[in-house]
Amino acid sequence: MNLFAEVAARVTAALEALKTEGRLPADLVLPSFDAEPPRDVGHGDVAINAALVLAKPAKMKPRDIAEALKAKLETAADVERVDVAGPGFLNITFKPQVWQTLVRTILQEGPRFGAGSIGKGEKLNVEYVSANPTGPMHVGHCRGAVFGDALANLLVFAGYEVTREYYINDAGGQVNVLARSAFLRYREALGEDIGAIPEGLYPGEYLKPVGAALAAEHGASLREIPEERWLPVVRQFAISKMLEMIKDDLAALNITHEVFFSEASLTSGGQDKVKTAIDALRQKGLIYEGKLEKPKGHDDAEWEDRLQTLFKSTSFGDDEDRALQKSDGSYTYFAGDVAYHYDKLQRGFRHLINVFGADHVGYIPRMKAAVAALSGGEADLDIKVVQLVRLFKAGEPYKMSKRAGTFVTLRDVVDEVGRDPVRYMMLYRKNQETLDFDFAKVTEQSKDNPVFYVQYAHARAASVMRNATEQIAGLNLSVEALQAADLTLLADTGEIDLIKRLAAFPKLVEGAASAHEPHRIAFYLYDLASALHTQWTRGNDSPHLRFIQANDGVATSARLALIAATKTVIKSGLEILGVEAPDVMR
Repeated sequence: MNLFAEVAARVTAALEALKTEGRLPADLVLPSFDAEPPRDVGHGDVAINAALVLAKPAKMKPRDIAEALKAKLETAADVERVDVAGPGFLNITFKPQVWQTLVRTILQEGPRFGAGSIGKGEKLNVEYVSANPTGPMHVGHCRGAVFGDALANLLVFAGYEVTREYYINDAGGQVNVLARSAFLRYREALGEDIGAIPEGLYPGEYLKPVGAALAAEHGASLREIPEERWLPVVRQFAISKMLEMIKDDLAALNITHEVFFSEASLTSGGQDKVKTAIDALRQKGLIYEGKLEKPKGHDDAEWEDRLQTLFKSTSFGDDEDRALQKSDGSYTYFAGDVAYHYDKLQRGFRHLINVFGADHVGYIPRMKAAVAALSGGEADLDIKVVQLVRLFKAGEPYKMSKRAGTFVTLRDVVDEVGRDPVRYMMLYRKNQETLDFDFAKVTEQSKDNPVFYVQYAHARAASVMRNATEQIAGLNLSVEALQAADLTLLADTGEIDLIKRLAAFPKLVEGAASAHEPHRIAFYLYDLASALHTQWTRGNDSPHLRFIQANDGVATSARLALIAATKTVIKSGLEILGVEAPDVMR
């Protein structure tokens, strides 16, 4: 149940009635409008801007439209009053029964409360992490991994059929560097003194097991053949081992992907999907042979002062056309990405989301142009950028062990503080903002630690339920019994405030899913936890407000229904974030 969607439907019905009555133009097309919680709680329960939106197309004063709407809406049995504010805002205040009944609705819907239908079962592809398979995941990958996974969870909850995808960059120079680095460790495993790692190769000790595994499988045979023969063997072996490591690192964060798509597969097995994608653009008249001006201020690896095969990306909002093939016929890196996204479109996806690191911002316009061109404008691509993570401990920059040789690994961070703090805190900032991750803060048990504060709220709710059965003999806490509780007893201002926050969850899910912003769930859960903790504290100060009234089973049942509803919503929100909802915390 989405209360705000129901209110919007009421307003739409009232507007249609006003059109029928001739009080609004009969041919007036009703635009979208907002029905949302007012910023000031003193302004009622739902604020509506329909009159302001309609004023211009209806050629009427917004306040006149608002007054007409007010007369229609205030007749509903569950409405306390409707106020017209300012130039034409409508503020609706409901009777307490609306909020009391909502508790029963949450209990009836259970884990599906708040689940949306905006996705309508449509296929949606979320590509995230997609790190080069040349080493373990670093802390920057960690944020993108958590963001992408939580976003996928959110979109599933909102009604989409989501595929989680990882693009393996296993073609190009970096995997040859990986192979040569692994071969050096292979020689070391055979007993050779390899000395210092040459510049340009990967120095991390994570390649030692790869070298040892190569030695165990091939003995000394690889050392006896030329590079052109051992390179493809070692490359494939090393990539396989790196993917095992990456998947293991991601599993530590409870992250999995349905699809691991190999870049090398685009031009292997006798097929050339890159050429197919370029030909598709050529058929649309979007390919030509030409030269690009040298980029200003920096060298561009794709630039050369010769004729190249270019894509008219400027026709789709990019600031310059982009090279797909160099003068020697070889494909650019961008060409591979074009082909990969064309493959997604051919698999039936029309909703695409990519999660990029901060260093890929400049790549966004060309990718959006490619998808728009290849799909004829029928597909949408949203690219979410996750900014950098800065590590601190007690406010001071924190340096950890560097198993990778050059950077702090994802696994280092998870092993230090645990999965749940990592996941929650990676989402407790907007993705486009730099995140300061303080190891001391995320493990302290206080209100200043959001993950503890929210998990403690769930555990506190579970504790209340357990304590109630101990204090009141024969108390029935089944869902059916709680639904049958006398919810009219939930009349305290703190109880109503808590219910109103629960009521906001479906609309919040819808907004977060539409904007592709899972951080909204993290923020919401903190506020909801705060409302629960506040009501608990009020009970300590005023015993008649305590959730458990040992001498009043009827009142206790009503309050436990509210506790159960709150617990349900907290758990749903934490599941979206991929964080455990514990019943006990020590």
